[in-house]
Amino acid sequence: MLRVTEAAQAYSFSRRALLLGGAQAAVGVILAGRMTWLAVFENERYRLMAESNRVNLTLTPPRRGWLVDRNGKPIANNRTDFRVDLIPDRIQNKEATVAGLQPILKLTPEDMARIRTDLKRAAGFQPVPVLENLDWERFAAVSVRLPELTGVAPTRGFARNYPLGAAVGHLVGYVGAASAEQYRKEKDPLLLAPGFKLGKEGLEKSLEKRLRGAPGAKRVEVTARGKLVRELETRADVPGETIKLTIDAGLQDYAARRMGEESGSVTVFDCMTGHILAMVSMPAYDPNAFSDGISNSEWRMLSEDDHIPLMNKTLQGLYPPGSTFKPATALAALGAGVDPKRVIYCNGGYTLGNRRFGCLGRHGPMTMHTAIARSCNTYFYTVGREIGVDRIAVAARALGFGAEHALPLPSQRYGTIPDEAWKLRRYKQKWTQSDTLNAAIGQGYVLVSPFQLALSAARLASGLLVDPSLLHAPPRNFPPLPFPAEHLAIVRAGMDEVVNGHGTAGASKLRLDGVRMGGKTGTAQVRRIMDRNRGQGGDWKYRDHGLFICFAPVDNPRYAASVVIEHGMGGARAAAPIAKDVLTFLFDREQAMTRLGELEAGWGGDIATRMATKSAAWRAAQAAPAPPVPEDAAEAASTIASAAANATTNTIDSDAANTSPEEVTP
Repeated sequence: MLRVTEAAQAYSFSRRALLLGGAQAAVGVILAGRMTWLAVFENERYRLMAESNRVNLTLTPPRRGWLVDRNGKPIANNRTDFRVDLIPDRIQNKEATVAGLQPILKLTPEDMARIRTDLKRAAGFQPVPVLENLDWERFAAVSVRLPELTGVAPTRGFARNYPLGAAVGHLVGYVGAASAEQYRKEKDPLLLAPGFKLGKEGLEKSLEKRLRGAPGAKRVEVTARGKLVRELETRADVPGETIKLTIDAGLQDYAARRMGEESGSVTVFDCMTGHILAMVSMPAYDPNAFSDGISNSEWRMLSEDDHIPLMNKTLQGLYPPGSTFKPATALAALGAGVDPKRVIYCNGGYTLGNRRFGCLGRHGPMTMHTAIARSCNTYFYTVGREIGVDRIAVAARALGFGAEHALPLPSQRYGTIPDEAWKLRRYKQKWTQSDTLNAAIGQGYVLVSPFQLALSAARLASGLLVDPSLLHAPPRNFPPLPFPAEHLAIVRAGMDEVVNGHGTAGASKLRLDGVRMGGKTGTAQVRRIMDRNRGQGGDWKYRDHGLFICFAPVDNPRYAASVVIEHGMGGARAAAPIAKDVLTFLFDREQAMTRLGELEAGWGGDIATRMATKSAAWRAAQAAPAPPVPEDAAEAASTIASAAANATTNTIDSDAANTSPEEVTP
């Protein structure tokens, strides 16, 4: 039997005690080291984490910079705004919270549907707007109930305001909340701040960096449950830059109102400085409605309107210029050596082979002066064929056609000024003489924008290579046009005759002492003439466009303009009377406003009144439920406008290019 001695037992116990003590010591050293690491080396990290739990930092959206006109009058400014947002991550019961807000804020079923949809799309702390432009009573009612409305964020801040409303819709654009895609791209926490909005279209978008400013911040102490304890510190925001435009706010508003219920564009230049005084596209949307959050029904009304109020027709609309293009053909002919006094007899058209290209009538003997004044196609068919399309294209490009100009606006289309190389490159076909005849009178493949028409008028009037500007800057010295002064004088004299002599726009002569307006009318086909109306009646969308370019005073030009009326059936009928009143406003505002008052009385009021009436009628006619508003209305609006513009262009390009010879109109 093996005996364990006392000495052996003592040795065994001492060894176990030593091992256990060593293990305890090792654990103690590890704990001490870890505590030292946390207390010394990780002190700053955990101090900041504890501070973030105790202190809540909230960004304050900066006040957006103003857009003002050439005289300092606000075109886009800010107003005090009360709003309520939802922060998804802070809401305990989304449905209960939304239902609780309904009676307090008097939310409509449409509002409720929108909020629920936005909550489903929202992520994290991205704010979901509930209602903007609240009165004080409703704002206060939400504020006192915050303990029972977790995740609700009432805010007092600033909202964008556009004093001229729809008159500047396409010019300045509008602001809106950042989309999820924009946040993923920029990763700027300001984009998630309740009430923050950024530019979506127009100048608001292109000048975003200058208008945004720097955000403010507010540090507040909160409990673990997020309840406010006290406000610690506030840092003021830095407002965005105030930007001065070349626009004359009074003229912009007048031109938009004078358009009445027409669809089209008015553009006015100071032809000596290149300053754009007015850039109007109508019908338009009210940027205040978009910035405040457009409703489903408003969105549907705009997107389904066949007058396409979401498209900036001034820069994105493309039209055959018709006879407003003839000054370019005249300058090309003079440069090629055509005698302006040469007489060409008009017997009602021009024969090319076995085809006849029609004129408006039998004008008889025509010189260049009388051909411009009476818009004789036969004259321009003849000289156009003689000089060729390439010379015409060079002259047209010198006047500003077919080019994209440097403007602080996000989208611009530059149209088509064709020549022989262009057709071969585009269609793999040789240029024909019939193509030249059509191009000589601004039809066929020729497409221009209303903006380019106004610029061409400014260059013709001044004789200078006027460079357009929309941001106010000191005047610049422009080089002369590549045409002799005597050639420009011949063309201007013909345009003077258009209005003040035996021309096509005699009814639009200015009623001002000592001020004459020179101009050129134009009628552009939308499609091949296939019925008895010949573009002068029938469905609105099949009628001819009416165009007019002008300048005044004739003897010392200062202002130039273009007016394009979609489906107006003629420049003299639809466009010239508007141009007459717009230029009258620049010289005699009282006379122009009296005329406008008479017209608006017959139209049913000013723009805002007519838009409200139209909206009410549209809502009343709708019975089916509205589809949801796109997540980013700005992108959807741009898509619709682009698609509409492409559709219009394609129709004009394909139809006008194949116009039968007998059916061409000036």
